[in-house]
Amino acid sequence: MAISPGSDAAFSGQKPTHSESPRSKKFLLTEEEIFYMNCRAAYLTVFKSSLDNIISKDQLYLALQHAGRNPSQKTINKYWTSQTAKLNFDDFCIILRKEKPTSKAELLKSFKQLDVNDNGSILHTDLYKLLTKKGEKMTREEVNAIINLADVNADGKFDYIKFCKLYMATNEQCLKTTLEKLEVDSKLRRQQFGSHVEGSPERAPSPVAKASPRIIRKADQESFSNKGDTRNSSLATARQFKTSVSFTVTMGADSNQNSKLIEPHSIKEWQCVQSKGCFFLEEDGEIISHQYKMQIAQRSLVYITIKPLSLSQAEGKPSPWLSVDTALYILKENESQANLQLLYFTELRNRETFGWTGELGPGIYWLVPSTTGCRLRKEVKPVTEEAQLVYRDETGELFLTKEFRSTLSDIFEVIDLDGNGLLSLEEYNFFELRTSGEKCDEDAWAVCRENFDTKKNELTRQGFMDLNLMEANDREGDPRDLWVTLHSMGYNKALELTEACPFVIDIYADKCKPRIKAVHMEACSGQLEKAICKSVLNKGNAKVMDGYENIIIYTYKRDTWITAVIENKSDDKVIIHVNNELSENCVNNRGLGIFAVEVAPNSTMVCQHVMPLNERQEWIYYCVYSLIS
Repeated sequence: MAISPGSDAAFSGQKPTHSESPRSKKFLLTEEEIFYMNCRAAYLTVFKSSLDNIISKDQLYLALQHAGRNPSQKTINKYWTSQTAKLNFDDFCIILRKEKPTSKAELLKSFKQLDVNDNGSILHTDLYKLLTKKGEKMTREEVNAIINLADVNADGKFDYIKFCKLYMATNEQCLKTTLEKLEVDSKLRRQQFGSHVEGSPERAPSPVAKASPRIIRKADQESFSNKGDTRNSSLATARQFKTSVSFTVTMGADSNQNSKLIEPHSIKEWQCVQSKGCFFLEEDGEIISHQYKMQIAQRSLVYITIKPLSLSQAEGKPSPWLSVDTALYILKENESQANLQLLYFTELRNRETFGWTGELGPGIYWLVPSTTGCRLRKEVKPVTEEAQLVYRDETGELFLTKEFRSTLSDIFEVIDLDGNGLLSLEEYNFFELRTSGEKCDEDAWAVCRENFDTKKNELTRQGFMDLNLMEANDREGDPRDLWVTLHSMGYNKALELTEACPFVIDIYADKCKPRIKAVHMEACSGQLEKAICKSVLNKGNAKVMDGYENIIIYTYKRDTWITAVIENKSDDKVIIHVNNELSENCVNNRGLGIFAVEVAPNSTMVCQHVMPLNERQEWIYYCVYSLIS
């Protein structure tokens, strides 16, 4: 929705343009859902259930082929080592994220390097020599399989252009067949993803159609295990455990009542400032939010709260963000932003409000919002009926629907950070960076003020509505760009706010008027990760891995959730297998009962957050952490 292309090169390329964004296409499923559907379709072409395990290289190779991949032997060996006994569906999904499908352009480029005459074909003698002598050498049988394909070979020559077309067509047909099978079989559709339940007998794969022939490909991508956190990986199940440690925490129903947040008795006499913000859920599950600087002019008693922002949702529509947990970490700025000192966080709670009270000296402080991610999750159920955004009257003039105008009014409330009923250029640019990746410069903002309703050089609510109507008119009523904006702000096709959580921060001080300013909107990691780790290490219950004193698991119990942090003091990376299956009435931010994490040498990492599914019932956290050999 940018008024004109932004001039700040630092933000170029962060988001796709509206015309390029896949979110503008009219898919009923999100990209993430389509990815997992394709993963499961390929997996279920080889196995009867997504709970079955891959128990051989051949099964892995076949499943990857049915997912449209072209695994070389080197690639297979990267994921199936001498220590591997089995892989599960979660592992398969991780591999597919790393091993991207080969494009037709990549195929043609690979073959063109062998085409010395540049005529679209390669002599069989040259092909055999090149494929068996150079690079990752192919076997005689593999080369013969290519040479014996009747449709692409004639007169001792291999027509690689025809072969590329055949290969891509075979892949497409293979995927189509597997998706059709998944659609027809309702039992398969109901199966849970992943191998969270062990017990399915390991068995030979079902008979399947012949997959695409193996082809020449570029060098393999780097192994997925070289990063600090494998997140949803369950590759650990294929290895042996060296040692384990477990935690058990029983939490009563409505346990948050034990530590009530109480307002200072004289707060009505204190000076107050407020700012709004929002947690946004990205396609990959990462959460980003606004971050703030707070200035305290003189030593004061300070009261800070954060809570989800109430919006005027239509009657009957759910408000899932109101149940999302919110918190603030308060850090002190010393010499630089890179050197922030954790002071406090909003640990006390009164219903949906989290807060902290204490004394702060004069200076600059950073306020970093945090949510566990346990209740801000990707929407699972796709919306089948799309809300109408625009319509034309009998004269052909374009208008915004009442429902869309109500949604835009709520968006205006969210992005009006200071709550004055107007949008400054700074506030508008936070919105622009979120929805288009572009910034509006001063010249473009001047044009905006000339064409839309403004007050005091700021955009009014009506001006914001008219700006969206102008965009719809520019696209001749095509709502796809409007949907890009709505999806970026966390709305689904039914105009329900399901993948974002707007919040409001209130700051009171008894000696001076505090100041707060949103300065960034970025991933809830980095400084936040450090702050969470430090707070858990300071207050959590620590257990050392038996026989491995350098590996420590910390569990910190708050009344609302439990956070686990892993500290690795050794000079080698470690992989920790995490099993929550015996927990009751619990949900974690990873969405998996079993997973593995990789912890870099001499580092700490947040392993998981756990919350009750139902706060009105008792919940039991039982987790086993095992070191993988």
